[in-house]
Amino acid sequence: MGIVFRNLFFPEKQAIIFALKGVIAMAMSLAVALFLNLDRPYWALVSAIFLQMRPESGLVVEKAICQIVGTVIGGLFGIFLLTQFVSYPYVALGVLALWLGLNSALSAMVRQANFVYAFAMAAVTAVIIVLLVMASPSTASSQAVFDVAQARVSEIIIGSICAGIVSHLFWPVKVKDSLQKQAQSVINQTLQYLVTELDTAGSHETRHKQIDGIMTTLGVVSEDSSAVSYEGPKGPGRSRAANQLGQKVLSLLALVQIFGRLQRRHTELMTPVLIQLLDQLREAFTRIAESNDFDYCLEQVKVLRRDLADYRANNDTDVPFESHMLNVGADITADLTVLLRAYKALEERDSTLLNAPSMVTYRDPLAGLAIGLRTTVVFLIGACLWVSTGSTSALMIMILPVIFSIMLARLPLVMLRVVLKRLLVGVVVATFVAIFFALNLLSQSAGQLEILLLVLVGPYFIGLLLLFDRQTLPYGLGFCIPFSILVSPSRDMSRAFSIDYTLSTAMSIFAGVCILFWVFHLITGPSVQLLVHRIFKTTYQDLLDINQQVSPAAWYNRRMADRLLRLTNYDQGSKSRAITDLALTALNLGHVSIRVRSICESLAGKQLASLAIWQTALADAFLLATKGKYNDHFERASDQLYDELQALVEESNQLEAIQGMFLRINLTFERSAESIFDQRR
Repeated sequence: MGIVFRNLFFPEKQAIIFALKGVIAMAMSLAVALFLNLDRPYWALVSAIFLQMRPESGLVVEKAICQIVGTVIGGLFGIFLLTQFVSYPYVALGVLALWLGLNSALSAMVRQANFVYAFAMAAVTAVIIVLLVMASPSTASSQAVFDVAQARVSEIIIGSICAGIVSHLFWPVKVKDSLQKQAQSVINQTLQYLVTELDTAGSHETRHKQIDGIMTTLGVVSEDSSAVSYEGPKGPGRSRAANQLGQKVLSLLALVQIFGRLQRRHTELMTPVLIQLLDQLREAFTRIAESNDFDYCLEQVKVLRRDLADYRANNDTDVPFESHMLNVGADITADLTVLLRAYKALEERDSTLLNAPSMVTYRDPLAGLAIGLRTTVVFLIGACLWVSTGSTSALMIMILPVIFSIMLARLPLVMLRVVLKRLLVGVVVATFVAIFFALNLLSQSAGQLEILLLVLVGPYFIGLLLLFDRQTLPYGLGFCIPFSILVSPSRDMSRAFSIDYTLSTAMSIFAGVCILFWVFHLITGPSVQLLVHRIFKTTYQDLLDINQQVSPAAWYNRRMADRLLRLTNYDQGSKSRAITDLALTALNLGHVSIRVRSICESLAGKQLASLAIWQTALADAFLLATKGKYNDHFERASDQLYDELQALVEESNQLEAIQGMFLRINLTFERSAESIFDQRR
C-alpha cells in the first residue's frame, strides 16, 4: 500500500496534470449530458474515465473512435434484439449472451488494447440497452426502445468527445514523445543484449532477462504505433518507422544468437577468422552502446559494415562455414543501420521506410473460444441472479464484470489475481466515499450543477491520481467507475439518495467482481503447452508457404513479430528458456530459407528439383525440434540440394556460403531438439 500513499500524498507533476485533465473532461461530459436532459449522465462519466487511462492525444483519439464505433454497433444490435424478442425475454437473454461471447472471442483476435475496447463497448452497450428496457416491461414499446438506445449511445459518445477535446486543448501529450522514448529504450536494450550475447563470460540468466526487457518494451512500441498515426500528417510515417524498428530488433536478436550459440556450444568450429569477426563485432557494439550520440552510432555502424565488406572482398576463405558467418555479420550491420534510421524517422520523415509493414496479430480461435465462454458464463450467472431476485441493482452484475472480463482477458492468472483484488478494494472505498461523503452532501444541496461538480471533483481527482500509475491503476479504476454509478449524478437523484438502492448496487458490483474472479480461476483457457504448440504449428505452415509470397521477408516478419512476443511471455517462468530460443530460431529460419532460394535461383535458375524437397525438410525438421526430436532427413535433403547445385554450376563463394548455412542450421536443429527434450523431462 506504500505506493498508494506515495501517489496520493506525493504525486508527480505529470500525475497532477493527468488528474486535472480527467476532472475537466468528466465535468464537461457531465455538464453536456445534463444540458441535453439525458436520463443517465453517469455513463458519460464512465466513458470519459475509460478514455483517460492513456492520456496521449493519439491514443485518446483512437480509443474515442473505437468507443464510438463499438457503441453504435452495440446500440444497433440492442435495438434489433428488442424489436425481435421483446416478448420473449429469456430468448433475448440467451441471444445477448451469445453476442457477448462473440465479441469477447473476437477481442482475442486483435492486439491493441483500444481495438479490444471497441469489442467490449459493442458488447456492453447492447447489454445496457436490452436490460434497461427489460427491467421495465410495462413501459416497453418501440418508442421506449429507441429512446433508451439513443440516450445510452449519446451519453457514451458525449464522454468520448469531451475526453478527446480536453486531451487536445489542455496540456496535450503526444504519443510521438512516448514512442520516441520507448524506441530509444528498446534500441539501448538491444545494443546491451548484443554485447552480452557476444561476451563469453555472459550468463544464461542475464541474456534472457535482457530479452524479456526488450520484448516488454517492444510490446509497448507495437501498442503505440497505430495510435501515433492520428497525430498529424507525419503520424502514418512514424507508425511505419515504429513497425520497421520492431521488426529489425527481432531480426537482430535472431541473428546475434547464431554467434552466441556458436562460441558457447561449438568451440571446435571457431576459426581465427571467426574469432576476429566476433571480437570486431563485440568492440563495435560496445562503443555504440556506450554512446548517446546518434550520428556517432550511425557512423560506427557504417564503418563496421564497410570493414566487413572490405574483408570479404579482399580475402577468399576456403571454409564454407566461415563464408556463411561473414554473411551473417554483414546482415547484422545492415539490420542495425535500418534500425537506427527507423529511430531517426520517428522525428524526421524517411521516404525509404514508407513501405514498412505493420505487425500481424496472431489469431488463435481456441484462445478466443475460451475467452468468449468465460464472458458468457459471467453474464449468465448474473442473469440468473437478476431473474431470481428481480432486483434492478443486480443488473450491475451483468454489466461491469463483462467489461472487465473482456479487458483483462490477456493478463496472466497470477497478475489477474492481484488486479481483481485491487479492483475490489477500490469498490469498497468507493462505496464508503459515495455514501458518507458525496451523497450525504448532495442530499443537503438544492441540486445546482455547481454544487454537484464541487462535491465530485475531490473524489475523482483522488481516483485519477491512482489511475496514472500502472501499479495503482486497478485501485483507481475500481474506485472511479463504481463511484460514478453509485452517485449516479443527474437531475433526478432520488434513486441514489435511497440508501437501500445504493447499498444493493454496491453489493452487486462487489459480487460481480468476485464472480469474475472465480470464473477466471475455473475457466483458465488452453494450457500454455497447447498454445505454444499451436503457434509453432502455424509457423511450420508458414515455412512451407514462405516462398510463395510476393514479398516473403516482409510477409514472414509481420507474422512472426506477434508470435515472438507471445512465446517470450509464455516462456518467462522457464529456467532453460528453450521456447524463446526456438522462437528466435524460427524467425531466422525464414530468412535463411529466403536467402537459400535466392542464391539457388541466381546460380541455377528455377529448375532445381531438390529445392522444394529441401524447403519441406526444413519445415519438418523445425516441427520435430519443437517436439524435442531430431533426425537426419534435413541433412540428407541439404546434401542432395548441394550436390545438384554443384553439378549445375562451377565453384563460387555463394556455393560455399550455402554449404555453411546447411551446417549451421543442422547444428541448430540438434541443439534445439536437445533443449526442448531436456525442458520436458
